[in-house]
Amino acid sequence: MHTHRRLIPALIFAVAGPAAWAAEAQVAVAANFAEPIKAIAAVLEKTTGHTISVSLGATGAFYTQIRNGAPFDVFLAADGERPALLDKEGLAAPDTRFTYARGKLVLWSVDPAKVDNKGKALTSPQIRKVALANPKTAPYGAAAVQVMDRLGVAEVLKPRLVQGESIGQTYHFVKTGNADIGFVAMSQVLSEGRLREGSMWVIPQAHYDAIRQDAIILKRGERNEAAIALMKLLQSPNIKDLIRSYGYDL
Repeated sequence: MHTHRRLIPALIFAVAGPAAWAAEAQVAVAANFAEPIKAIAAVLEKTTGHTISVSLGATGAFYTQIRNGAPFDVFLAADGERPALLDKEGLAAPDTRFTYARGKLVLWSVDPAKVDNKGKALTSPQIRKVALANPKTAPYGAAAVQVMDRLGVAEVLKPRLVQGESIGQTYHFVKTGNADIGFVAMSQVLSEGRLREGSMWVIPQAHYDAIRQDAIILKRGERNEAAIALMKLLQSPNIKDLIRSYGYDL
């Protein structure tokens, strides 16, 4: 009996020690950043022991959820506007906002012959469905609308457009063939800096306003060690290189 009594405190200490030290943060992440955040989460856990639970979606939808009390610690948006509003509205930790990436929009198809490098596919009569993200909630969707306007093809394309709720759903439409081509984030179609499949046109920056992606710690995550560690990691040179490898500018 005495032996058991001596062991119990040691066991409790062994179990409680690391668990008490490692924190977890709930992170709302714009869907275009789905692949990089997986790699970043793995580095975070390996280097700090902290973990993150990631929810993917459209920036505008997350903004509404956060204003309605959704329990997120960190917000990685696809624009600078919503994090700035949350800051102004007192829903974020002060002085934590910064730009973690600048997104690039591409026109993409799973068919290696469908998209040329000048975007002529947009007006090809063979293209029946063109996917884009909801411009009201997804900054990449708003950028796609700017491209169509600036190229003078918005009216022609109107009857062919199919809309995803986020850039994630938009990618899925093209990937599954429910759309012939689509406006997606470059990060969704690259792997180690190369196009994984199909064909793409990297849309010139002159055709749309820069997609500045800001990160911010929300009020709930102000003292969360995992949230603070994630923000530090996003600004480290190695992670900046990783983000670049997915086709982002910094």
